[in-house]
Amino acid sequence: MDQTAHHTRAPEDLIVAVALAATWFVYLFGGLYVLGPVLGVGLTGLLFARVYLTEDGVSTRAVPAIPSGVWVWILGMLVMLLALEVGHMNQNLGLGQTIKSTIGWAKGWALLALFPLIGACMNIKVETIIRAAGWVALGTLLLTPVFLVAPMVGLPKVLFVSPLKLVGGPGPEFFAVQLYSIEPTDGSTRLRYFTPWSPAAGMIGNMYLIFALSDKRRFWKWMGVLSALAMIWTSKSRLALAAAMFIWPVVIAVGETKRPAMWFAATLGLLMLTPMAQGILDWIDATLNSVKSMRADSTRVRELLGDIAIERWWNEAPIWGHGVVERGPHAVEYMPIGSHHTWFGLLFVKGAVGAIALAIPLAWSLIEFALLAVTRSKAGRIAFGMVLLMSFYSIGENLEILAYLIWPGLIVMGIAARELQQASAIPE
Repeated sequence: MDQTAHHTRAPEDLIVAVALAATWFVYLFGGLYVLGPVLGVGLTGLLFARVYLTEDGVSTRAVPAIPSGVWVWILGMLVMLLALEVGHMNQNLGLGQTIKSTIGWAKGWALLALFPLIGACMNIKVETIIRAAGWVALGTLLLTPVFLVAPMVGLPKVLFVSPLKLVGGPGPEFFAVQLYSIEPTDGSTRLRYFTPWSPAAGMIGNMYLIFALSDKRRFWKWMGVLSALAMIWTSKSRLALAAAMFIWPVVIAVGETKRPAMWFAATLGLLMLTPMAQGILDWIDATLNSVKSMRADSTRVRELLGDIAIERWWNEAPIWGHGVVERGPHAVEYMPIGSHHTWFGLLFVKGAVGAIALAIPLAWSLIEFALLAVTRSKAGRIAFGMVLLMSFYSIGENLEILAYLIWPGLIVMGIAARELQQASAIPE
């Protein structure tokens, strides 16, 4: 009987598989922004129920200890909540605004701790995430031509905005079913897929690229890669293109560091490239300038938003921040101060305390998963790539606002943390 139970699929594994595979179906009802927090809170509730039942002597699935790497995320996000509460008190924002902001924390920053906890302490397999991601990739690949043709045949950009927007969120774009968007500077078509804006689609495309490259099934692997590249390319996000060229090569290089051939090839490559070093640096500089000039107005607005955020943070609320985002001036098209950049946003809203509360978990996980990736662990490689992606995009997006979309990668981070803890517990 024990052996049968051992082979029974855990309910959380099935729930995660269905929730991820149904991404496009849920999106068509405008429900993705609701699905992420509900899934995170619901599975965490199931985990706590198991712990409670186990303590009462009721037979249930074993709950492993929380890995140290996950504890770092939990403590970091709790410090984030503390910064939010203190910032509201310092700015006299009132009870109503404090409650509203706390709910926002629960739907954003808290998920960066809950999903790694779920991955570490529940019976979810990394293969489940990879296979379910393959179904999302298939839907993406099939729908991409539809989205590209839509503006040519005169279909509207937005089909409808889901009534689920009544639950509250950052804006209607999180509940909208949108076929495409038009770049105002040149009139070109950009795709958003199931994300709120095009650069976010580029980030999610990179996450699915990481999953696809880890898939052992040939068809699903290359279909997933093609689908992810389609998301990255049609999003027309400069950061997405840079991430695609940088992240996975770094993951592969780290994963192969134990092989002497890797070091030999790297040394040989450096020796061959040394005479061309100046030319390479000039090419990189020219490429960066070309990328910036692709949307010069966007670059200008982002830089000005950052300058305003830093200046006001340092002079007005350096420790605990302003508590809430504020609308920017006309010069930045009235965009919220600190938007488009995790660190500027954190400094402005939650001060130095909030920035440190994210920096420490990111740095910890980067080191931890790099060490695991060296062992050629599949979960370790995906987790390392995920943390690299989060670090990369922290300079171009607000991570917490996209937590409802990156939850599959966060779960794999938890699985990798558990794997690392189990490996360290094995006696030499």
